[in-house]
Amino acid sequence: MQFGIFTVGDVTMDPTTGRSPTEHERIKAMTAIALKAEEVGLDVFATGEHHNPPFVPSSPTTMLGWIAARTERLVLSTSTTLITTNDPVKIAEDFAMLQHLAEGRVDVMMGRGNTGPVYPWFGQDIRQGIPLAIENYALLHRLWREDVVDWSGRFRSPLQGFTSTPRPLDDVAPFVWHGSIRSPEIAEQAAYYGDGFFHNNIFWPSDHTKRMVELYRTRYAHYGHGTPEQAIVGLGGQVFMRKNSQDAVREFRPYFDNAPVYGHGPSMEDFTEQTPLTVGSPQQVIEKTLGFREYAGDYQRQLFLMDHAGLPLKTVLEQLDLLGEEVVPVLREEFAKGRPADVPEAPTHASLVARRDARALEAKEAVK
Repeated sequence: MQFGIFTVGDVTMDPTTGRSPTEHERIKAMTAIALKAEEVGLDVFATGEHHNPPFVPSSPTTMLGWIAARTERLVLSTSTTLITTNDPVKIAEDFAMLQHLAEGRVDVMMGRGNTGPVYPWFGQDIRQGIPLAIENYALLHRLWREDVVDWSGRFRSPLQGFTSTPRPLDDVAPFVWHGSIRSPEIAEQAAYYGDGFFHNNIFWPSDHTKRMVELYRTRYAHYGHGTPEQAIVGLGGQVFMRKNSQDAVREFRPYFDNAPVYGHGPSMEDFTEQTPLTVGSPQQVIEKTLGFREYAGDYQRQLFLMDHAGLPLKTVLEQLDLLGEEVVPVLREEFAKGRPADVPEAPTHASLVARRDARALEAKEAVK
């Protein structure tokens, strides 16, 4: 199982000081957080993609390429790549290039994002969000797997004899997660291709997450990729920790109350009761995160959001120390207990290459 962090890259005023970081400071903080993630033993760093203030990560592959050059083990991913408003050709080429530079330590999460105005900025209609996601990914899937592509569709100009360059590393495409909070069509899409499904359940109660994950698992089996238990599932989460839970609650409350996404709404206590948000001690984070398996089953990737709502970099780095030293080692051990042998590990470039080679050998033996 993989553990990591994701960032949305918000530039938010610190409510305790009244100061907002500059865009430059926020970008540098995000890269410092990624380096810290590898230092404390996490597996994954993922960045969102946004094209509007108050967010800064408009070019995820640029950021991840910088991080790739300074890390050795960390898997570099996105927490949203906008499959609806990015050209599939550009996605194919950008992530193949990153894959080569990072020696395969790359995967990608496709999503539609949560900012409506982005559609007309890139010449698209938000009312076509789902059809765009389906058609664009169908093309992207082919571009990574076919050397020469002839294609025509509704939303972009046709391709004739087109080859995207560079080709994926070792002729194996980056693993794809399809991220969604509320759209069953995206769970269906992930299942159809045998890709991963990431339910970023940070704002939703467990019964909603359970329904979405069960839908994906059922359809994954329907399309012949394996049993429902073998489907590839990822979950999101939010945590804020201190050694003493009362200190965590006291320190995080002004950030929660003024956060641009969930501030000025339900109380922090109500939010922690109804969603995966955990504000408390490392042990409380461990207990709540282990509870995700009760409604999502054995899953492959857990990402935490930790640098939002104006939290200063120093505080985030302290959070990562607690996560890496006190939380993740226990989660690794506990999640491994009772995990069925046929539940796959989180896909990596090495495992995908090995699977490709094994299938080729099986096909060769069948011919004999």
